[in-house]
Amino acid sequence: MSAGTYAPKPGAAPLGRMIGAQTALETRMLLRNGEQLLLTVIIPSLLLVLFSTVDIIDTGKGKSVDFLAPGVLALAVMSTAFTGQAIATGFERRYGVLKRLGASPLPRWALMTSKTLAVLVTEALQVVLLTVIAFALGWSPHGNPLAVLLLLVLGTAAFSGLGLLMAGTLKAEATLAAANLVFLLLLVAGGVIVPMDKFPGGVRSVLDLLPISALSDGLRDVLRDGASMPWGDLGILAVWAVLGLGAAAKFFRWE
Repeated sequence: MSAGTYAPKPGAAPLGRMIGAQTALETRMLLRNGEQLLLTVIIPSLLLVLFSTVDIIDTGKGKSVDFLAPGVLALAVMSTAFTGQAIATGFERRYGVLKRLGASPLPRWALMTSKTLAVLVTEALQVVLLTVIAFALGWSPHGNPLAVLLLLVLGTAAFSGLGLLMAGTLKAEATLAAANLVFLLLLVAGGVIVPMDKFPGGVRSVLDLLPISALSDGLRDVLRDGASMPWGDLGILAVWAVLGLGAAAKFFRWE
């Protein structure tokens, strides 16, 4: 046995391996959290089943599920990228987790990248589950898959930026209250389950500029109405993504 068989090998692991390991950890933490599962899986699924099978809200012509499925997909993105991420990151900041991870060999930008990748993995699982439920309820989507992908990616970027901005500037308890309040308000006023034409014209013109409205309307235009590329909604989401991520990068406090 040579003397160097058990010699230590100091130094950080390759950056890609560190990001992969942190992404896997962040994903497991998201999926093991009961409150997160309530927001990201149970509530969207229940809303989709309830409002598709019970005639509570007039969703216009066609089947209710054709209107509701795109809106619930948008809600799933918001619940994971904004509400869930804001609350989890806010408490990690309060308990000093972010400060300690920021001092590790994993760069801070790589930590945020890992969080974003974990959000994308969770969203992919949400989309698969909600799509299966929607198909079972009689959903018949059609449209450009590339447009759907662009909407989901830009929506994720927009909500991630806003969630990280909230988590990095407010106290954890304030983030918890504010994120849940915003979730409830946008659930009602963001075109998820209530058609935007139910709101007065002046109010609707403001609500149409919200990221949840742009995402739900864009997905609906493609998946229900067959639009090729909803440029207006993509533009709104792109603006929110730039503003949110830029503000989060500038104002985020690690402790």
